[in-house]
Amino acid sequence: MGPGRSKKNPLQQKAGGKMKKPDLRKKYVVFADESVKHAYEKLAEGKSEDKQLYQFINRAFDDLKKNPFIGIKIPKNVWPAEYIRRYGINNLWKYDLPNGWRLIYTLKGGEVEIVSIILEWFDHKNYERRFGY
Repeated sequence: MGPGRSKKNPLQQKAGGKMKKPDLRKKYVVFADESVKHAYEKLAEGKSEDKQLYQFINRAFDDLKKNPFIGIKIPKNVWPAEYIRRYGINNLWKYDLPNGWRLIYTLKGGEVEIVSIILEWFDHKNYERRFGY
């Protein structure tokens, strides 16, 4: 970097050529229900593969707490009907974990906070089944 040049704040995003203010809302990660939370907690006590997946998911949670929009938005036409019926979602996101695992979440938010709600995770094969790819 040459003289007179300043580093851009990594929290600011460029939108339409203008620097956008950083999103100062509080960011949280929660589970959609107790069964999802229980499945997550069981990973920590499982085999080495389960423990590794638990670590991958924890890393994803850290990323989501920094930027809930870090994942890939899933087009509405492929949303599983179960998610709409069970959770009443109006957006759906996928976070790619290592080794072909996928973390599926939805976002809820307002002026003060934004919450990443974890719906489920699965390997690539089961992800394709769930979404009909």
